[in-house]
Amino acid sequence: MQAVADHATDRLDLGKLLAAVENAPPVDAADVLGAWLADALGAIEASFLVVDLSGRALVRLGHAGATNGVRTQGRETAERVPLADSPQGRALRDQCVEIVGLGDEVRLFAPVTNRGEAIGVLELALPEAPDDRMLADVALAAHALAYIVIANRRFTDLFEWGQRSVRLSLAAEIQHRLLPGTFTCEGGQFSLAAWLEPAGEIAGDSFDFSIERDTLHLSMTDARGHSVDAAILATLLVGALRNARRAGVGLAEQAHQANTGLGEQVSWSDFVTGQVARIDLRSGTATIVNAGHQPPLLLRDGRVQWIDLLADPPFGLFRDHVYRVQPLPLQPGDRLMFLTDGMLERNVASVEIETLTIEGAAMHPREAVQHLVLALLKAADGDLKDDATAMCIDWHGGPPRDRVTDSGSDQ
Repeated sequence: MQAVADHATDRLDLGKLLAAVENAPPVDAADVLGAWLADALGAIEASFLVVDLSGRALVRLGHAGATNGVRTQGRETAERVPLADSPQGRALRDQCVEIVGLGDEVRLFAPVTNRGEAIGVLELALPEAPDDRMLADVALAAHALAYIVIANRRFTDLFEWGQRSVRLSLAAEIQHRLLPGTFTCEGGQFSLAAWLEPAGEIAGDSFDFSIERDTLHLSMTDARGHSVDAAILATLLVGALRNARRAGVGLAEQAHQANTGLGEQVSWSDFVTGQVARIDLRSGTATIVNAGHQPPLLLRDGRVQWIDLLADPPFGLFRDHVYRVQPLPLQPGDRLMFLTDGMLERNVASVEIETLTIEGAAMHPREAVQHLVLALLKAADGDLKDDATAMCIDWHGGPPRDRVTDSGSDQ
């Protein structure tokens, strides 16, 4: 939070804001910020819009009572706002404050972002056009709101409820809980984002990542089957991978423990395909275990190719199999795209993944994975037969270093 505080202006006392939020119930965190902004900046209105689980809309959270077209739960309200062709969508895409209107009321839309994770948008109505100082204040307030939401969503289901435009099935609930707390992360040497688009009947996809001081851990897995059975298999495998990773073992041993943990639970009669990778941030080298999974794509110097990897058996089938740790090519400027086989299903065969990867080369990984998934949904008329999951890593390379950012995503 120190980086945020360093840019505070005289009008924004972040210490008082954080104290006010700390003393309020978690469900009131965004409201406290709104009242604080109204007082500090003279805002007529302030609201927080959280990104919907679909990734294609925002949800305006409130508690003013029911109105037409607004979901309600008790006193809570959730109004869906499409992202496409909207100022909110432009604020998230461009990671800067969007200004709409002139005269008696001006609306500002500021991205609420933390380490590249697009959490939502702060929307403010002001009585007059803002000057540069006020724009900087609003960007700072939105960045502070990201920390506030992250800290308070641990204690309440309000934000989670707001994000759900449709009710999740039991299998989807289990699958959602397996995913990391954020789908995007930026570091000085890399930018990373992933997206999982579930099929109508959940099919067991999952992804995971974690950062240590000198290591970036990655995994993508796809459990056999559908619905709760696939979700349970995925839970066993992801839990085993995390357990081994957190014990500090090497990549080969992590794969061994995951294989053993899953196999013993399913009596060596079921399986999960997967890839588990590590990037050494000091040396800039990467290694990978490929357990019967679709190979990743490499985009380098404007050209894309499938990485040639040896295929070991999926996890959970053979007790004594020794998984091979293979080098993963990595140079500064590279983009790696990990995929599950749902991205290549027959009902989306018209989608050229390689071409789409090149088309999205200039996009942030957060936008690039969405670009792929939206193309698949269009090709399948919204009816995916299998979960479709993509993870994109941009490797900037160089020695370990801090990010360069100003309230939004990495600059």
